Amino acid sequence: MASIAKRSDKVWRARYHDDAGKQHSRDFARKVDGQRWLDEVTASVVTGSYVDPQTAKTTVEQWCTAWLLGYGTRRRSTVTQARVHIKLIVKAFGPMKLSSVRPSHVKSWTAQLKAEGRAPSYVYALHRRLSQIMSDAVHDGVLARNPCSRRTSPGAGSQRAYVATTEQVWGLFDLMPDELRISVLLGAFAGLRLAEAAALRPDDVDFMRGVVSPAIQWPAEPLKTETSRTPVPIPQDFALMLSAAIAAGDGTTFIRNEWGQPAAPWVIERAMRSARAKVEGLPAGFRYQDLRHYFASLLISSGLDVKVVQARLRHASASTTLNVYGHLWPDKDESARAAIAVVLAARTDSVEAKMRPRA
Repeated sequence: MASIAKRSDKVWRARYHDDAGKQHSRDFARKVDGQRWLDEVTASVVTGSYVDPQTAKTTVEQWCTAWLLGYGTRRRSTVTQARVHIKLIVKAFGPMKLSSVRPSHVKSWTAQLKAEGRAPSYVYALHRRLSQIMSDAVHDGVLARNPCSRRTSPGAGSQRAYVATTEQVWGLFDLMPDELRISVLLGAFAGLRLAEAAALRPDDVDFMRGVVSPAIQWPAEPLKTETSRTPVPIPQDFALMLSAAIAAGDGTTFIRNEWGQPAAPWVIERAMRSARAKVEGLPAGFRYQDLRHYFASLLISSGLDVKVVQARLRHASASTTLNVYGHLWPDKDESARAAIAVVLAARTDSVEAKMRPRA
C-alpha cells in the first residue's frame, strides 16, 4: 500500500510497504516528485523487478562472497576455477553496487581484458561467469536486471585446433619416459582426456573385447557428465599394449611416475613439454588435449560420420563436434554438384526428346 501526505514543515512524505510489511519512505519538496517515486516503485513491484532499498546497497564483492559459499558444493576443481574468475571480477567491480554495473561497464571490462593479451576464449569464460553471478543475483531478488547479455558478450573467438601428424605422435611417444609412454596412446588412439588417462584403472578396460570405459578422473573424482562414461572401442593390438603397461608396474595403474606410483596429470604434461621440443614441427603450445584432436582427425579421415565421431569423443552433442572439427571433414562440393547434375540431366534429356521433330 502506498500513500503521500504533506507534513507540517510543508515537505511531502511518500510511503509504501513492501511484501514483507516493512515501511519505506522518502521526503520530497514537491508532491509530483513523491508521486513519481511511488509510481516507479509500484511499477517495479508489478513487473517483478523490485529490490529492497537496503538490499540494493550490496556491492559486487559482497555478493560474490555470498555466491561462492553457495557454489562450494560443486567439484573442487570447478570451485577453484570459479575463485580464479571471481578474483578478476572483484578486481574490476568489487566496490561497485550491483545495481550500478551497467552494460557499458561490462563491455569496457572485456575490451580491457583483451587489450591485456588474454585469450578470447578466456575473456568469453570470464564474461559468462559474471553473467552467471549477476543472473543469480536477479533470481535472489538483490538485483533488478542482469547487465550481461549477448550484446555485451565478447564472443568465444575461433581458433582451429592444431592436428599433429602420425609421425609427430609416434615421435612424442618415443621421447616420453617409458613409464609415461602409454599416456600418449590413450590420448591419441582412445581420445581420453588428461585427468581420465591419469586415473584409468585395469578394471576400466575390457582386454578381451577391446573396450576402454573411463569411470573416474584424477585423483578419484567422478566424471563431469554421463556422456564421458561412454565406452571407447580399441583394437586388439592396443589392448595388448595396455596389458603390457599394467604388467610393467604393480598392476594397479597404467601410467606411473619415476617412483612407480600413479602419475598425476601435471607429471604427464611436464614430460610432454620436454618431449615436444624435440619433435620437429610441434608448436610450443602443444598439450595433451591436442592428442584428442589427432584422434578426431583420424576418425574423420577414415570416413566416419559426425554421430560416430561424437560418440567416440564422448561429446554431449553433435554440434560440439562440428563446431570444433567441422573443418576437418572433406569438402562435399563436388558430390553436391554431381547430385544436382543427375537431376538436371534427366530433365534435359526429357526436354530434348520432346523437341525432336517427328518422323
